[in-house]
Amino acid sequence: MADVARLAGVSHQTVSRVINGHPNVREETVLRVQRAIDELGYHRNSTARALVTRRTNVLGVIAFDTTLFGPAQTLAGIERAAREAGYFLSMVSLDDVSPTGVVAAADFLIQQSVEGCIAIAPQRSLVDALAALPGPLPLVAVEGGEGSGLPVVCVDQVQGAEDAVRHLLELGHHTVHHIEGDPLWLESAARAVGWRRTLEEAGAPVPAPLQGDWSPRSGYELGRALVARRAAGERVTAIFVGNDQMAIGVLRALHEAGLSVPGDVSVVGFDDIPEAEYLTPSLTTVYQDFAQVGRESLALLLGEIGTGRDGPADPAGAARRVVPAELRHRGSSGPPPP
Repeated sequence: MADVARLAGVSHQTVSRVINGHPNVREETVLRVQRAIDELGYHRNSTARALVTRRTNVLGVIAFDTTLFGPAQTLAGIERAAREAGYFLSMVSLDDVSPTGVVAAADFLIQQSVEGCIAIAPQRSLVDALAALPGPLPLVAVEGGEGSGLPVVCVDQVQGAEDAVRHLLELGHHTVHHIEGDPLWLESAARAVGWRRTLEEAGAPVPAPLQGDWSPRSGYELGRALVARRAAGERVTAIFVGNDQMAIGVLRALHEAGLSVPGDVSVVGFDDIPEAEYLTPSLTTVYQDFAQVGRESLALLLGEIGTGRDGPADPAGAARRVVPAELRHRGSSGPPPP
């Protein structure tokens, strides 16, 4: 900063005011300082700044299985929101969701002097381990379910599933079969709740659900199982699939069986992956606004940091922000066959 001040012919205090956007600096001076910054390639020293302000502008992220579309897009949404707000991220990707693994991740982030942490927490075991963390680390859980005592931001998985099933019933299907995601994931359980509740409220039969694992292969295998049940006389005309990846496998199984989508069987997925619109037929699915999840997560965490909340999870006072899901009707859903 002193080098910039000398080259621009101003004081280092003036350079500081320009860098921090102070309004009471003449435009001519701002331009002169900016030219000196560009010529010298000056960048602020974040370590020195942290020593003065006692703020690092670094936030931690604890994530699990970011190879899947939902966690990957959630992470991207958080990173984008943090960057727009002037924060950097330090991330730990977990293979071990035990309390020991979560404590180790939190300790690592604390050593990086993060101001707070956002955890992408799709499994109950991970949420429970986060809720039990000791020490002064403001924390927000994304998709953290209910009852943990942690501040939570989530997409309304139940509402998204209800909209999907209601859409199929309104098309005239007598019931809707369901392929669930990984049973350890909170989102899978929430979507199953929305599916079952909508059928029960409509007085429709509730078929036994099939258990998948989020992968296209499991969707394919369970799609073949539903084809076999249909061949044996069961009335299978509509399938709500727990995510789009499994729905792709279901579409393959139906195609191999010579069944038309949606002429014989309608299919609805969940996530709205980029490929969904370009499948044949295009996939009706439930959209999740991961960018909004990122913004809400960051806003909630900064609120936690600002209030100095540094104790254990607070079951009574924990904040919760819910982002609505959106059904996107495309070519894979239609009325049942006559």
